[in-house]
Amino acid sequence: MKMRVALVTGASRGIGSAIARTLAEHGIAVVIGYLNSRTSAEALAEEIVSSGGNAVVQQIDISDRFSIRSALAVVGDIDILVNNAAISQEKPFLSITDEEWDRMLAANLRGPFACIQEVLPGMIQNGWGRVVNIVSIGGQWGGINQIHYASAKSGLIGLTRSLAKTFSSYGITFNAVSPGLVETDMTKNELSSPQGMKKVKMIPAGRIGHAEEVAAAVAFLVISGSDYITGQTINVNGGMYFG
Repeated sequence: MKMRVALVTGASRGIGSAIARTLAEHGIAVVIGYLNSRTSAEALAEEIVSSGGNAVVQQIDISDRFSIRSALAVVGDIDILVNNAAISQEKPFLSITDEEWDRMLAANLRGPFACIQEVLPGMIQNGWGRVVNIVSIGGQWGGINQIHYASAKSGLIGLTRSLAKTFSSYGITFNAVSPGLVETDMTKNELSSPQGMKKVKMIPAGRIGHAEEVAAAVAFLVISGSDYITGQTINVNGGMYFG
């Protein structure tokens, strides 16, 4: 059987790099998608290859359909898509501008939609595929100071479920992995705020999560044995939310 190929967007750092590294450890060839951090993406690829894995880097702007198509034209068919790339912003709701709202949804909802739409025909033709969308606990229980972010992630959960109902009969599964508070560059500001520190104290597990723990959930959903799991949101949050 040919080696499966996975595209992980936003894989140059944080949760994305942990996902790329973990999938490579399971014998999957990884396309490390990045937007600006080419140096970090290349360093990760070198690390994976030096450990016996397969990895290449590919610049991709998921908010731009042309960029997605151009990237896929270079890397070829994708068996596994992990929509991890995202942006965040902390801002009171009444001060969010139309431009900020549109930018948030372009990256965090329209981007995954476009990526899935571009890779799905190949998955249907091959009769196999795995799509994992990285969502957020904020998209499940709501956001206070990141309402546009939470709205986009909630929409991504709905997209995941709808696609599972529509296309799972083709041998393709669609699932979401929802991290709680995970130590990454993106969460530094939130975790250092009074609201963020209050959230940490509320975690039943008594700590924030690690990127590798999110990556383990993604790996479970794309390797053999998880074929009957589709349309689900897998929570990796230390017990913060049980939905």
